[in-house]
Amino acid sequence: MTNETNKEAGMNAESVADYLKQHAEFFEQYADLLAEIYVPHPHGGHAIPIAERQIVTLREKNGQLESKLRELIQFGTDNDAISEKLHRSTLALFSASDLETTLGVLYQSLSEDFRVPQVALRLWGRVPEQSYLPELAATSQEIREYAGALGAPYCGTQAPFESREWFEGGLSLASFALLPLRTHHTFGLLALGSEDPGRFYAGLGTMHLTRLSELASVATARFLPQS
Repeated sequence: MTNETNKEAGMNAESVADYLKQHAEFFEQYADLLAEIYVPHPHGGHAIPIAERQIVTLREKNGQLESKLRELIQFGTDNDAISEKLHRSTLALFSASDLETTLGVLYQSLSEDFRVPQVALRLWGRVPEQSYLPELAATSQEIREYAGALGAPYCGTQAPFESREWFEGGLSLASFALLPLRTHHTFGLLALGSEDPGRFYAGLGTMHLTRLSELASVATARFLPQS
């Protein structure tokens, strides 16, 4: 077939398609014709009637919609579970009577409810007179400035400055989430670590981490001297 013939055939096909779109009554007048037209099966193999081809297409679209619905239901279920855990953590944290208990509750919740392998936290600024807690140990100006510049929790493979040293076996950790602690000003950093490089990956949604950051901030700030 020549190029000119191919072009003509293409034009004829378009003309037929346009005609059928504009004259839907054609299918009523020639209903039997639909049963006689066979088209290739979408997944290969023998040709099938055009009506059956339409059923196959509808089944595939239905399967895609069911898959999407299951995904949305699972997403909603997961979010509900996380929200419930955060709610329990909130109640427990605000039942704590001092900073040491608050930190213990926070660590336990992150470990047991959220399966976070490693947790570390540092607070700075004005600290209580009994500053024996490791969370009140001295921190560098660089890490303070870093935390102050965080507009949202950081997720990725880097633990800046001395923060990796806060963890037990920090050298084995491959991903981190760093949550700034702040009320009117930034006064600390909550660090989460994992040996799994995909646990806290760059691009991870941070909505729940942001809520955790806010919760930990208010819970700990209650026991720090006001500046």
